[in-house]
Amino acid sequence: MEEELIEIEERIITPQAGNEEAVFEITLRPQQLVDFVGHEEAVFEITLRPQQLVDFVGQEQLKQNLNIAIQAATKRGESLEHIMLYGNPGLGKTTLAHIIAHEMNANIKVTSGPTLEKVGDLAAILSNLQEGDVLFIDEIHRLNKTIAEVLYPALEDYALDIIIGQGPAARSIRVPLAHFTLIGATTKLSSLPGPLRDRFGHVYHLNFYEPEDIEKIIKRNSNILKVNIEPEALALIASRARRTPRIANRLLKRVRDYSEVHGNGGMVNKKIAGEAMALLAIDEFGLDEIDRRLLTILIEKFDGGPAGLNTLAAAIAEEMDTIETIYEPFLLQMGFLERTPRGRKATNAAYKHLGFDTPKIATLL
Repeated sequence: MEEELIEIEERIITPQAGNEEAVFEITLRPQQLVDFVGHEEAVFEITLRPQQLVDFVGQEQLKQNLNIAIQAATKRGESLEHIMLYGNPGLGKTTLAHIIAHEMNANIKVTSGPTLEKVGDLAAILSNLQEGDVLFIDEIHRLNKTIAEVLYPALEDYALDIIIGQGPAARSIRVPLAHFTLIGATTKLSSLPGPLRDRFGHVYHLNFYEPEDIEKIIKRNSNILKVNIEPEALALIASRARRTPRIANRLLKRVRDYSEVHGNGGMVNKKIAGEAMALLAIDEFGLDEIDRRLLTILIEKFDGGPAGLNTLAAAIAEEMDTIETIYEPFLLQMGFLERTPRGRKATNAAYKHLGFDTPKIATLL
């Protein structure tokens, strides 16, 4: 399918005599359609996502607070206050955004911070929202400063401030917007400008999931995918999913693939699941090849640390942001890595897990 660019047309209609307000017209013409048919991973992700809050496993305190907010807003016949969801990748921020829209019987519009390159992009989206709609902005911390400032009046006053003209003749007009709910998702809450962060009425942090919750998610999704799996195999997959639903779903699909090829597509047992994990190079703690390489280089090349993040990134040929966002949080949670003012250090647990002798200084301590 031939790709075409999205064309955005902005036009100011000059006010007629007797009409004090100018009309700001923005036409968004999406001419690029993405066909997901045939992309198995994308289709499965949509299928596996729960549609209702009651079906969402884990994050109990967050769910209770959300349920109260949704019920209260519904009784008042109002839109929800703006919601900020933050936490590590794969914990369910996008899923929760769709659930909130479903629970509010609202349409949801989805975009992301990096795709909003100009003020006109955001203005086009905001001006086309209907009363009660939900706007979901993923990676909202990557909005540039100019675009973020357009959101301030939109979130607080449901209005869009437009500058007409240049120099001394320039004047500002305010265009009213429909009442909507903005749901922002980010892995770096501290990267958001303070004024933008303060305009969210609800701020929720998504934690890593408990092992029993991961097992429930895998069990539910194995039924959806029609995968017959023994309890021991299910527990093995859950123990290696890094306490993250997205990873659990991915491992379940890979085990299913392995079972169909090497297990005749029958019941997935612990042996089949273990062989699949070995082929994926995922150990009993959920560490993959890059996790182990990071810890090994830290121990072998830097005597266990401390070593700076930029030094580690160069040593394993990974981006600093990738290490800080994807790998480091889990290694910290598992007690294999320590952050100090001087840099990252490998812990005694990392030495033991990788088969290295514990340093004498660490032993004395």
